[in-house]
Amino acid sequence: MLTITSVTPLDDYWVRLTLSNGREIERGLRDALWGPVFEPLRRDYDQFRRVRVASGTIMWGSDLDLDAETLIWDGPPPSDPAAQPVERLELGPRAGEVAVVQSVTSI
Repeated sequence: MLTITSVTPLDDYWVRLTLSNGREIERGLRDALWGPVFEPLRRDYDQFRRVRVASGTIMWGSDLDLDAETLIWDGPPPSDPAAQPVERLELGPRAGEVAVVQSVTSI
């Protein structure tokens, strides 16, 4: 299982992540920081840049984090153990959520 070992904040709400396998990937987080809990990071770019690594993912302060699997894979990890994460990806709103498709049949 891949984890994040270091983070470097880049311009415009992007981060460079170093993974436990040594690879580096970049993720755009602007649209992924949605909802009231992330409002302080959207309002204060300097606060966003204080990102750090803890417990294999990135976090701000003592209790605000993003799921490592979402950051690395944009959702659950693939079942193929040889799969590699995309090198550069902009995460969207509600990143990592699995889409729910409803089927409607007419009578």
